[in-house]
Amino acid sequence: MDFPLLIVALGAVVAGFVQGLSGFAFGMVAMSFWVWTVEPRLAAAMAVFGSLTGQVVAALTVRRGFSPRQLLPFVAGGVAGIPIGVALLPMLDANLFKACLGAFLVVWCPLMLLSAQLPRVRIGGRLADGLAGTAGGIMGGIGGFSGVIPTLWCTLRGLPKDEQRAIIQNFNLATLAVTMATYVGTGIVTRDMVPMFLVVGPAMLVPSILGARLYIGISEIAFRRIVLSLLTASGVVLLCASLPRLLAAAH
Repeated sequence: MDFPLLIVALGAVVAGFVQGLSGFAFGMVAMSFWVWTVEPRLAAAMAVFGSLTGQVVAALTVRRGFSPRQLLPFVAGGVAGIPIGVALLPMLDANLFKACLGAFLVVWCPLMLLSAQLPRVRIGGRLADGLAGTAGGIMGGIGGFSGVIPTLWCTLRGLPKDEQRAIIQNFNLATLAVTMATYVGTGIVTRDMVPMFLVVGPAMLVPSILGARLYIGISEIAFRRIVLSLLTASGVVLLCASLPRLLAAAH
């Protein structure tokens, strides 16, 4: 196996385990590996494919806390946001997007992590849930980052870990399925990408199952810390990958 394929496989292994444990974050974790060796359009397609595969595995292994009534606003908003993200993808400055997202995660997530006694956000109801889903759908269309905003929103809501995971897991499953179908329909996914999908799928399968099994034994506090720490680390990696390129382009 040559070095680029090794990086693709390693990114899929680590991201699969993290997604199995947390219910999200495949795209962010995998991108932290792939951004160095993989062309952005292929990386986005692989991130969506790997995320979708992981969510299917997770849906079969962790089924606690599921509430269709609670999930519906997120999914409706997510499906509405996907076409916007897909339309933005060809026009987007990938480095600027990653830098902005990374900066947001690096600032906001540690604040939430350090402020364990933050009051729950109770305003907005289903409309706010739907808007969080729309933001997730847009970011999912851009490159498989669908879980970031809904996860932060569920954390601010103070939802129990099983409810939060059920929402994010099934939200991602629905929106990523639509995103992948849209990628195929619009030609973003091409036949020459299939061999890379065949590397990503098997590499992340077993780690995803192991992560899902580990999730069952962790506490509410540990789950919150894992989620926010993962988001913070992802933000750092996104900044490290994007800022040097933005600075070089500015000069």
